[in-house]
Amino acid sequence: MVQAYILIQTEVGRAAEVARTIAVIDGAVEADDVTGPYDVIVKAEAPNMDDLGKLVVARIQGVPGITRTLTCPIVHL
Repeated sequence: MVQAYILIQTEVGRAAEVARTIAVIDGAVEADDVTGPYDVIVKAEAPNMDDLGKLVVARIQGVPGITRTLTCPIVHL
């Protein structure tokens, strides 16, 4: 299983709505609106990197109100 944090910037005033929408997407483990340079942080998981990429590009980036994402795969050292 591959896990990642997805840092999301949204249009002004849309963070809570974006987080609620993403929270119900299969593969999104947790979605929280936060303060700082990013508006929403999502913890996601998928069987492999290809499926993680598909989750981000096809499902999460398609959510209305998102302006930018940054995917940070989790590594266990």
